[in-house]
Amino acid sequence: VQLQASGGGSVQAGGSLRLSCAASRLNFQRCAMAWFRQTPGKEREFVAAVGRSGTSTEVANSVKGRFTISRDNARKMTYLQMDNLQPEDTAVYYCATKYRGLSTFATNYDYWGQGTQVTVSS
Repeated sequence: VQLQASGGGSVQAGGSLRLSCAASRLNFQRCAMAWFRQTPGKEREFVAAVGRSGTSTEVANSVKGRFTISRDNARKMTYLQMDNLQPEDTAVYYCATKYRGLSTFATNYDYWGQGTQVTVSS
């Protein structure tokens, strides 16, 4: 299984970024996908998850109304649209996958991408 995250960068507060996660070597349509983020010295934090068909989603309260997760099963891609970014959103963002249903717990995910840095300045 391979997950390749991209799309991170540096933006000012109020700006937007779109993260992408390309999956390979897995049966994508059988897998839930999620985004987590991590800052130095802190545990990995759940951001958003999407179920196998794309109709079920979970979004952390801290980003609800600003971030949207989606997936394209034909392209084996997962996206995280991040709007109205704030300095507290600064972190390394990771995509992750697990078979069957979605989860908000990092320990339930089997495979992880390499992470992409998001930096938001005030």
